[in-house]
Amino acid sequence: MKKLTHIDTPGEASMVDVSAKPVMHREAVASGEVRLQRATLKLIESQTIAKGNVLAAARLAGILAAKKTGELIPLCHPLPLTYCEVNFAIPQTRDRIVITASAKIAAQTGVEMEALTAVSVAGLTIYDMCKAVDKTMRVTNVRLVSKTKRLRRPRQPGTEGGGGSLWLAGGG
Repeated sequence: MKKLTHIDTPGEASMVDVSAKPVMHREAVASGEVRLQRATLKLIESQTIAKGNVLAAARLAGILAAKKTGELIPLCHPLPLTYCEVNFAIPQTRDRIVITASAKIAAQTGVEMEALTAVSVAGLTIYDMCKAVDKTMRVTNVRLVSKTKRLRRPRQPGTEGGGGSLWLAGGG
């Protein structure tokens, strides 16, 4: 089993020092679901929920939350995201909204917490906006789908475009 990185020698919570790590281009994708009644989904699609456009509000809330992750989670590094998006899909079963978020950065640490936070807050926003009409809703299955990092190779003399890049899957 790997050692926990946020615990120091005496066993206290500690922020990880990433200063010696190289800056890499990183991306993380997370997903989750809001389980709800079909009637609630109809109200969302027809934009007749009293609080307004549910998916537009949830998208903005998710993006804002990703940008604020370092303020919400105590040992998370504050990161200047270069990109974040939140998308929604409704499966044919029409019993849920699937939320997918991706976040990108060039940094010394990954952005999986930002992607997970975006999905979580988007789901909570859907819940908040629809709770008056659906008491059975559940925010569920929030998980990391993937994380990647790309190491830039040094520019080769006589090449254009920076000499390519190498994508590495997994790892933080």
